[in-house]
Amino acid sequence: MKFFETSKHHTFKKSTYISLRWIGIVGQLITVNFVYFFLNFEFNCFVSNIIIFFGILSNLYLIFIYQKTQLSDRSAFLFLVIDIFQLGVLLYLTGGVVNPFVIFLLMPSVFSSSNLSFITNSLLVFLSTAVIIFLTFYSVDLPNPLSDHFHVNPYYYYSIPISLIIALIFLNYFAMTFGTQLRLRKEALSKMEEVMATEHELLSLGGQAAAAAHSLGTPLSTIKIITQDLIKQFKGQKEIEKDIELLASQVERCNEILKRLTLNPVEEDDFIDKDLTMRDYLSEIISSFKEISKKQFIYNYDQDSNVRKITKSIEIVYGLRNFIGNANKFSKNTVYINLKSDSEITEVIIEDDGNGYPRDVLSKIGEPYLNTNYPQEKPKTGLGLGLFIGKTLLEKNFASINCRNSKTRSGAEVVVRWNNRDLFNI
Repeated sequence: MKFFETSKHHTFKKSTYISLRWIGIVGQLITVNFVYFFLNFEFNCFVSNIIIFFGILSNLYLIFIYQKTQLSDRSAFLFLVIDIFQLGVLLYLTGGVVNPFVIFLLMPSVFSSSNLSFITNSLLVFLSTAVIIFLTFYSVDLPNPLSDHFHVNPYYYYSIPISLIIALIFLNYFAMTFGTQLRLRKEALSKMEEVMATEHELLSLGGQAAAAAHSLGTPLSTIKIITQDLIKQFKGQKEIEKDIELLASQVERCNEILKRLTLNPVEEDDFIDKDLTMRDYLSEIISSFKEISKKQFIYNYDQDSNVRKITKSIEIVYGLRNFIGNANKFSKNTVYINLKSDSEITEVIIEDDGNGYPRDVLSKIGEPYLNTNYPQEKPKTGLGLGLFIGKTLLEKNFASINCRNSKTRSGAEVVVRWNNRDLFNI
């Protein structure tokens, strides 16, 4: 790993950072001058204001000279180091760790932890810790105008830097974890959008192909009839008869191609938007897997299951396809799909005869980038996006998802359930 990442994910938004710095600089100016002129604390106010002025210059540099809208990992690190040292010098001149504003030493590294790389953030945490330790033993005492005999108990005094360092580590760990999860979810959602766009294109192409097959069926039938008439008309004329037979065979070949082009010939051009029952939804999906898989698919449904039609949804199709595809991937021989539906509930149960979910996976199913490759499997590049996408798409369409190991078989089981009032109003 490089010391400073160049990934697009490890960046600061410059405008946000500048705004926060202005708030800090104005706060420093007001505090330093108020304490010196109005509360009569004696310290080097002139040097303190010069240190703050350097902060102003660095912010003006960011505004007028640094042209990029995002601070890279390296640039952000350098400016945050400036912030830590600037505040460290101010604290050195104004009492060290007994200064109540020492808490702000935690801010630069905590602010960076959810945006910058792990190593960069670790360096900032180390630097902040070093400054806190330095200020514990070295600083200019801040005279108290209210009392000349102000003393801090040593136990209390040394507990300040210890508590600050503990808070620094804890807050950074929390922010780093949160930031990592947030980036992963953004990446996963971005990939999901790409997949959905592709799926929509594929369905559109499927609809166009089906419509084309239907449209070409009539002229091909006409050609076939005319060809048969020509065979009768030119019977005995071998050269012409041979050409006509070739034409007939080519027409037949075209018909076979069109049959393979679509398994479900349509009667209208609204292939994509036609309404389907849940039974038909699953039949379409299972048929598509049977074409490419050597596994056995056993599809059972209640004879009296709800036959109401649902407006065809790409999200439902793709969500169910992801779970069925996952069952196909990890099954040994057979995938079981069961449909149960009554007046209130529609339930789809997907089972396989594989090895089931590992225990450590069950509690994390549906999280982006969860590795769903089982220990006995060869390493693969999949990161569990299928489960995340499938769960997200179906939940968006009012489904509840329950993933568990099957009680009746050896493999995994996914239960997708809708309230019919939600399902039929999609």
